[in-house]
Amino acid sequence: MEICKDSIKGMEIEYVDISPLPFLNTDLEVDGTYPPEVEAFRKKIEQADCYLFASPEYNYSVTGPLKNAIDWASRPPNVWANKAAAIVSAGGGFGGGRSQYHLRQIGVYLDLHFINKPELFVHAFESPPKFDSNGVLTDEETKQRLRAVLLALQAFALRLNGKCD
Repeated sequence: MEICKDSIKGMEIEYVDISPLPFLNTDLEVDGTYPPEVEAFRKKIEQADCYLFASPEYNYSVTGPLKNAIDWASRPPNVWANKAAAIVSAGGGFGGGRSQYHLRQIGVYLDLHFINKPELFVHAFESPPKFDSNGVLTDEETKQRLRAVLLALQAFALRLNGKCD
């Protein structure tokens, strides 16, 4: 969020907390409506111009809470459709790469359009340290790589939404 605020004009990132979402359960859908937490989440997703997914890798995939959030927003009508997105991940050996590839597969079904390049796989446990003890990104090279991802996402979202010259 700081990178956007400091150096990317016209782009703002809003952190969306997915922890209040209940486990997906279609029995909670009543007369075409969803639980209040889900309705609020879906509205945020629907109103966004594009998405940045930032997540660790669990068992070669996305985290359970992220998949749950994706599934809630994909319930009819799918609010992910026809939007631009980017993925960044942090982890061990492959930097969360397998989770990124799995998320791209999920996105195909959702009609979610991911940028292809640049990719950002943060090798979180290699020197130099990438994050401080509070989880704040401190590595300057990684910050520059993240900035490049955000610029590519912004440009792609503008093209996809027909808002570029």
